[in-house]
Amino acid sequence: MEDKITNIFKVDYDFEAVRAKEPTAEPDRQYYYMEKAAEVFKLICKNAGKQLTFNCNTFGCQMNFRDSEKIAGILEKIGFTGTEDKSPDFVILNTCTIRENADQKVYGNLGYLKKLKELNPNMIIALCGCMMQETTVVQKLRESYSFIDLIYGTHNIYKLAELVFAMFAEKSYAAHHPVKKNGKYKIKHSMLVDIWKDTDKIVEDLPDERKYSFKASVNITYGCDNFCTYCIVPYVRGRERSRRPEDIIKEVQCLAKSGVLEIMLLGQNVNSYGKGLSTEGGEPVTFAKLLKMVEKVEGIKRIRFMTPHPKDFSDELIEVIAESDKVCRHIHLPFQAGSNNVLKRMNRRYTKEGYLELTEKIKKRIPDIALTTDIIVGFPGETEEDFEDTLDVVRKVHYQSAYMFEYSKRTGTPAATMTDQVEIEAVKRRFKRLQDTVAEYSDDKFGSQVGQIVEVLAEEVNSEVPLFITGRMSDNTLVHFKVPTNKKEDYIGKLLKVKITENCRFYLMGEL
Repeated sequence: MEDKITNIFKVDYDFEAVRAKEPTAEPDRQYYYMEKAAEVFKLICKNAGKQLTFNCNTFGCQMNFRDSEKIAGILEKIGFTGTEDKSPDFVILNTCTIRENADQKVYGNLGYLKKLKELNPNMIIALCGCMMQETTVVQKLRESYSFIDLIYGTHNIYKLAELVFAMFAEKSYAAHHPVKKNGKYKIKHSMLVDIWKDTDKIVEDLPDERKYSFKASVNITYGCDNFCTYCIVPYVRGRERSRRPEDIIKEVQCLAKSGVLEIMLLGQNVNSYGKGLSTEGGEPVTFAKLLKMVEKVEGIKRIRFMTPHPKDFSDELIEVIAESDKVCRHIHLPFQAGSNNVLKRMNRRYTKEGYLELTEKIKKRIPDIALTTDIIVGFPGETEEDFEDTLDVVRKVHYQSAYMFEYSKRTGTPAATMTDQVEIEAVKRRFKRLQDTVAEYSDDKFGSQVGQIVEVLAEEVNSEVPLFITGRMSDNTLVHFKVPTNKKEDYIGKLLKVKITENCRFYLMGEL
């Protein structure tokens, strides 16, 4: 009976000999496991009679998308081929838990994947990311979604090759040792779970696979120390850790040599970068100083960053941006609420007056800057008067655009236990008023661009209207424009001069 069981993971390989020789230092350990996992992968593919594919489905913020680039790089190093197919051999859900509905999307995906796995028992399903750092979630997955093969969190993303190797070993052992139940042999399924509560480790120089060849994201910090009362991030991504400036510059230099023109520096709070670090000369490191270091890298034409916190936005940083030819004219500066009462309950550690003073200072020193923001409507205890303060900030700052959210409870955060939750009908009314107010002032900003000649980084052929190319200005405005040739791909990844011809409210139209 055993020989009749079809299982591609039944391979002859000495897994224990590999473990006996594993390096202890990183990233050598992970490259070792990439190499060994690749050896096993070839045997599995031989059994399958095909090259196995993977798909990484990413939820959430840019930090998650950056993590997914690393996941893709490691899996391709092992031998998997990326695919957009809806039934790949290995599917990873890189999860977000910032809002309750993000969890529900993941559970919905798992329902669909369960059906696929029933049709193809050799399919591998893995979950990682912020949602996996919640104990109750992992327990629910163990009990109700036992078909999952691998679960790991945010702190050990870099260990993926080692985890894949361990998963291959478990699956191979199970295939070689089927269990007899009710007179039939079955291969026992096991779920590999590796969740860390926290870490102070940063592992450098791992492979990644980017969507664009001409722009890239670079992590400068991991985790967060702010503990805003509505936010789960510090609990699922850990305390703030800054990468060494020399490691960041080395990565940026390598990207520049490969043809990257635009860099996005990433962190939960980029402008608190540098805590506990110093330069080789012993000087304290600040985010402003890091920007100046990145600016010196030859080949880099544009520098962006996401996301700064208003309480840490220094005069030094404003001056560096103002004097720079490379730092883009766009700052995403979340204010979340305009009421000092609500800001205090959110633990944002600035006031409405301080925020408005900061934005005025920025606009005065950098007149061509575009400001965008995040706003939460209906935070516990928010009154109509509090909400009017939020509208007042929007009217005074004139944001180019805003990410607006109706407050929703997030289990595990202090705000979720606050008793004075706002009625949903009031939240929806306020949200509509906020949308209208933001749109009114963003229209003014977009309208002023018509007739101007601007520089646009061409990113891709427009998926809906192939006659156009889509790109972004320095201030992050989306622009769709025509080019006078059928070879539109020749323009992708280049900085082009475009004349703006039309304001379409949320984007601009133009011509080369």
